[in-house]
Amino acid sequence: MTQDRNEPVSSEWRSPSRRTVLATLGTLPVLTATTPTARASEAAATTAAASAVIDPSARRQTIRGFGGMTHTAWIGDLTAAQRDTAFGTGEGRLGLSVLRIPVPENQADWSRDLATAKRATELGATVFASPWNPPASMVETFVRGTETDAKRLRYTMYGAYAQHLNDFNTFMRNNGVNLYGISVQNEPDYAQDWTWWTPAEMLRFLRENAGSIGTRVIAPESFQYRKNISDPILNDSTALANVDIIGTHLYGTALADFPYPLFKTKGVGKELWMTEVYYPNSSDSADLWPQALDVGEHVHHAMVDAEFQAYIWWYIRRSYGPLREDGQLSKRGASMAHFARFVRPGYARIEATANPASNLYVSAYLGGTSTVVVVALNKGTTSVSQQFTLANGTVSSVSSWLTDASRNVAPQGTTGVSNGSFTSTLPARSVTTFVTGVTVI
Repeated sequence: MTQDRNEPVSSEWRSPSRRTVLATLGTLPVLTATTPTARASEAAATTAAASAVIDPSARRQTIRGFGGMTHTAWIGDLTAAQRDTAFGTGEGRLGLSVLRIPVPENQADWSRDLATAKRATELGATVFASPWNPPASMVETFVRGTETDAKRLRYTMYGAYAQHLNDFNTFMRNNGVNLYGISVQNEPDYAQDWTWWTPAEMLRFLRENAGSIGTRVIAPESFQYRKNISDPILNDSTALANVDIIGTHLYGTALADFPYPLFKTKGVGKELWMTEVYYPNSSDSADLWPQALDVGEHVHHAMVDAEFQAYIWWYIRRSYGPLREDGQLSKRGASMAHFARFVRPGYARIEATANPASNLYVSAYLGGTSTVVVVALNKGTTSVSQQFTLANGTVSSVSSWLTDASRNVAPQGTTGVSNGSFTSTLPARSVTTFVTGVTVI
């Protein structure tokens, strides 16, 4: 990603074993490779139009969080107040729980994003980092098609580059920020303005050098979820052993390409993150409605169809971002907050009738053993009276929040419960989050 752009068409040094280091960071979630049980929507096919079935016993991916990017060198840092708005969870806050920062090529610049990273950490957020370029001394130019000065990491510098990434991780840790992970390269397959990596080069680095990095490794961060760069990683046991998070971007990615069967088969014990996107564009105001509702639908598909564990926006504060330039929540931000504020790290997505009616999208998440969060988007032009039924459990209480043309994540009070179900009117062109108290059988 450059400062702003339209959507695309379409190192021999050794540190202590990374596996030893990671053992102190917490166990990675295990994603089973077994065949999923039947979806609740299939089980309730005859009543899907009338009821959305939520099944807390059918657990899917563990959610790491929803986040955004700061890049002080390009657009300036967030203010103290904006940090609190972005990462706070109270009313009027965005509720982000993940922060992405750059890895500057020059060590003199490593502190640029530290203040925001520290505050995000204080507010409970996870922080990870992505590099655009290695230090200049490690780079060479080459001819790539019509590009005569394309950049790549010198093949003799792979060990030094791994040390560079490790040094940044150490710097952040010594300054109060424990990075959750670090990426090998931002968008190695869309790199006219930064450093190119071929799938073979990425594979070699992961096989030979990534094991020395003292935090989780993220790769390959394709700009468009192109599987030609991630498939080789998943198919190589040595490379895959040195990767912890398969990360990607979703610029122009078709919904049909959201599912990743090979990851389901080969990625057991790994995480799957969407590490950067803006949607649907960077040219319009983030306050256009109902266009901003597209953000909510995009998050829905990323969670339900792609089964990502994290969803990361590009710039947090931008005219097209979740925070406007004045630092206030935008309509796009409100759509995102319906997930970010209420679906917290460690929650598990559970099965739900994904499309109980035309233009209606539902996803659900289990927090602990007694909370279910349901996010329902109505993109239609008429209101819908929608019933929600809990399978394998009972509902004891329901509170909700609504965003539509005139309201932003506005509290709607409580909803009545009857026989394990509740019914709510979903206004036209709106998104509603329900937080329910449940007893799971």
